[in-house]
Amino acid sequence: MGKTTVNLEPETPFHTLTVDQVAKHYNTSVLEGLSSQEATQRLQTYGANELEGNGGIKWYKVLWRQFANVLVCVLLVAATLSFITGDHAEGGVIVFIIVMNAAIGFWQEFSAEQTMEALRNMSSPTAQIIRDETRVTVPNNQVVPGDIMIFEDGDVIGADCRLFEVFNLETDEALLTGESLPVQKNLDYIESTEQPLGDRLNMVFSSTTVVKGRAKGIVTSTGMKTQIGKIATSLLQADTHEATPLQKRLNKLAWCVFVAALFLVLIVFGVHKFQYSNEVAIYAISVSIAIIPEGLVAVVTLTMAFGVRRMAAFKAIVRRLSSLESLGAVTNICSDKTGTLTQSKMVAVRMWFPTDGFYRISGTGFVPEGEIFHQGEMEMSELSGQENQVAKGSGPDHYLRTLQVASLCNMSELRRTLHPESHGEWTAIGDPTEIALQVLSYKAGLAKPDLVAQGFSLIAEFPFDSSVKRMSVLYKTPATASKASEHLIFMKGATERVFPCCNYYLKDGQEVSLQSEKGGDRDAFEETMTDKMNALAEKGLRVLTLAYRKFEVVPGVDLIHGLVREEVETDMVFLGLVGIYDPPRAESRPAVLKCYEAGIRVHMLTGDHPSTAAAIAKEVAIIPEDVPVHNNPLIMTAAQFDSMSDEDVDRLVELPRVVARCSPDTKVKMIAALHRRKMFATMTGDGVNDSPSLKAADVGIAMGQSGSDVAKQAADIVLTDDNFSTIVQAVAEGRRMFANIQKFVQHLMSANVAEIVILVVGLAIKDKNGHALFPMSAVEILLLNMITSAPPAMGLGLELPSETSMREPPRSAKQGIFSFEVVMDTFVYGFAMGILSLASFCIVLFGFQSGPLEGDNCNTAWSQPCDGVFYRPRHRLCLHDLPDPCPRHQLPCPP
Repeated sequence: MGKTTVNLEPETPFHTLTVDQVAKHYNTSVLEGLSSQEATQRLQTYGANELEGNGGIKWYKVLWRQFANVLVCVLLVAATLSFITGDHAEGGVIVFIIVMNAAIGFWQEFSAEQTMEALRNMSSPTAQIIRDETRVTVPNNQVVPGDIMIFEDGDVIGADCRLFEVFNLETDEALLTGESLPVQKNLDYIESTEQPLGDRLNMVFSSTTVVKGRAKGIVTSTGMKTQIGKIATSLLQADTHEATPLQKRLNKLAWCVFVAALFLVLIVFGVHKFQYSNEVAIYAISVSIAIIPEGLVAVVTLTMAFGVRRMAAFKAIVRRLSSLESLGAVTNICSDKTGTLTQSKMVAVRMWFPTDGFYRISGTGFVPEGEIFHQGEMEMSELSGQENQVAKGSGPDHYLRTLQVASLCNMSELRRTLHPESHGEWTAIGDPTEIALQVLSYKAGLAKPDLVAQGFSLIAEFPFDSSVKRMSVLYKTPATASKASEHLIFMKGATERVFPCCNYYLKDGQEVSLQSEKGGDRDAFEETMTDKMNALAEKGLRVLTLAYRKFEVVPGVDLIHGLVREEVETDMVFLGLVGIYDPPRAESRPAVLKCYEAGIRVHMLTGDHPSTAAAIAKEVAIIPEDVPVHNNPLIMTAAQFDSMSDEDVDRLVELPRVVARCSPDTKVKMIAALHRRKMFATMTGDGVNDSPSLKAADVGIAMGQSGSDVAKQAADIVLTDDNFSTIVQAVAEGRRMFANIQKFVQHLMSANVAEIVILVVGLAIKDKNGHALFPMSAVEILLLNMITSAPPAMGLGLELPSETSMREPPRSAKQGIFSFEVVMDTFVYGFAMGILSLASFCIVLFGFQSGPLEGDNCNTAWSQPCDGVFYRPRHRLCLHDLPDPCPRHQLPCPP
């Protein structure tokens, strides 16, 4: 694929150093931070804390690309020869055409690059740091190594840092590692210098997000020295100038035209026995210009620019003009799941209670709009059934208690913005799983702010820990007229960690013991609960278990610092199960079905669990709904796929459509496997981990909203609405453009063929001195090509797509502009037009006039014997452009 490997500078393994060692390394203090003077000096030393990208838009590089074209080179040679032979008019016209084409192309491409610069907004705009012993907020690009940075919920981390103070900190590193779940950080010492990035738990990284907790850290790297910056460096320094299929086809056409022009020049000189004269040179220039489609570059550029504007209306920004046309040849789309096919917003969709079975929750995303329906005991495979809507704020006691746990055993926040530009959008801060539970409580009418306003008060918290995989909180309930205030323990977590803490379950508002004299009741209940949990998991849902118990306060015990977790989290009452999943976009399934209708295969490559990935793939129609998840060659894990050799992969009847738990290398391996099968692949993604595969793909498509800065730099096309369905519109636009390019190239080249027929055959017509007459002058040829042929060609380039364009299989990426049909049509139309025009010229010259045999210097000046020759331009133009031949006697005689 023409990619290069970039050697990066070795990094200092700060995760293996103690906090004191890091502070000493940067000569800083964790208490006082840097002084303002020292920070200013370091800013000059280390540079601004920002990604450099490609060094900005270089206007001269964009301008140079407009002239780095073989057709332009041929025109330059023709212009030079025209000036050398003294024909300044022809030379000036050719130069004007070159400049006009370059100006149009430069303006369109430079505008597209400037638009892309506006998307480079990944970095956090401000950072909280300690300087001069004071907590201050500074622009993020002013942060330097050695600064003490402070993080809180919702912050986008602006630099790589070694943590030295942590309180329940979790970060979203999906952009960097592909891990969809938050990573819990700690201060533990790490010995291995080769520790994977996702396991460096005492470090936080630039452009990742704090989803829970707070922390402080010493800035270790900024700008291009950060982990995200290093990936950007390797991508931006790699060779990315490989020509796309359209560029290759146009270059091939240009070289063919160049060779043909040289051959025709040799013919002209050969007919004149290689005797040089200005007249012969001018005729040779005319013949060489006749074969060049001068309007091709302008028409192609304008057609591409029109496509760019259409795509902008579709919420897409095209970074490279020719890559849009390349989409028309796409046979396979390799897509990430999170944020591309799905909304990247976890949502609770199912609940199960021991006494009354399943509940279904409607609605998607952060918007707390939806209903809860009671379905009862049913098979999860049933798509419909009897269900009753549960009114907000009402329901059985165990139902209400469960929703209270979901609402209060939760550190996330759900907010509705008040800024007029956001139109009251709902936003959330916190762990995606907790956000899903918070949205559920809003739908049930038991939102956390409402419960707190009623008098529920948090007393103590036992945060989620990866070792116990559960979270508990102690709340004091409000007193009512009929009931005194009490203390309750609320718990949520993984089923295998919560259920062992439970000795009861809630039935009809009563706590029923799971223990019996024979111990059979607990085993039977656990078996039933496990079956229901597996049923939810097979639907690709992440299952959480919720529990609670009443807490008897012991007088004299400090409820904030005096409680022991192991003693508190016992004798719990099992409430129920909640199933959570990341919902697909509403547009994803129709878009995937359109892809299959167009003969395009969609592959999902994700870091999620195989069951979750398979469930989403079925929902968006990537795989059939009736295929099994296990032992299915269409569904693989990265471990299975990566363990296969290239030969084993090539022997597969079909490449897997779903690859779960995949790494960046897995995605690149999939692209390589598709290329070995002669497929034309595109990759969609939003994270830094998608960037290598975006580069390896034939067309890379990045997300503009959730996408990382590096992914946008790596991509050919950026979707500003992060919508998978926009890709289908892009493919349709690519197919439209290729079909239209064939139409106008055929139109332009058929006129060139006609001109060659006239000029070559016209070599046989000579004056009394044996000089060949010019059936057409060079200026006339340019006039025909640019004025009478180019505008109709532009109209063909802007035609709308046919109704069947997206119901046809993809064309081969190797298929050039000139298919067999196009070549035949071009020569048939060209020869017919050329023969008719030449016949018209000969009829006037020999039928109505005495012929040129008595004339002298008919190519340079009018005389009576040359009268017939001087009818040629207007007669030729008339025949070429009017539907019916123009009668000769209507044309005035030249003076």
